[in-house]
Amino acid sequence: MAARAAFAEGGLEGARVDDIARRAGANKQLVYHYFGSKDDLYVAVLEDIYREIRDREAALALDAFPPEEAMRKLVEFSFDYLEQNPDFVRILADENTHGGRHLRDSKVVPEVNRPIINLIRKTLARGVKDGVFRRGLDPLQVYLSIAGMSFFFFANLHTLSRAFDPQLGSAEGVAKRRAHIVDFALNAMRR
Repeated sequence: MAARAAFAEGGLEGARVDDIARRAGANKQLVYHYFGSKDDLYVAVLEDIYREIRDREAALALDAFPPEEAMRKLVEFSFDYLEQNPDFVRILADENTHGGRHLRDSKVVPEVNRPIINLIRKTLARGVKDGVFRRGLDPLQVYLSIAGMSFFFFANLHTLSRAFDPQLGSAEGVAKRRAHIVDFALNAMRR
């Protein structure tokens, strides 16, 4: 948690191992002993944040719900998670400024992310069978659309608020955006 908070606040470049060790109540040499380098610690944080979101998605038990309800719950969760975890948005945005180079060699990230695509694939197939969803939807593209709409909103909330509407970040503005994304995503999937 100490490294996650430090990377969320300052990015890879701004975070300092001294500060991370102090926050964790550990000594700097111990951090280097376990992780090797600041870059390796950053990779561990990235892997951990992906594990966390995927574990929480799995806990939704979406297979237990009818297809449209399952997809609604997933879209709502995706939005809510980003609203409640701004550090996730900041850290991923920072990794993108580095061209994704820290995730390039990660074996963990592809493994932990594969289940969400498989779950969407199964849910879409159930929805097609039930006559709720249209045929031909690519589960990866569906996921990218769901994640992208919410991520863009939270990653750019400050500039969007200044450019368009200062109320976008208010509770009412966030609720309005959430409702729109849920409606938009479900309508894109329906027959």
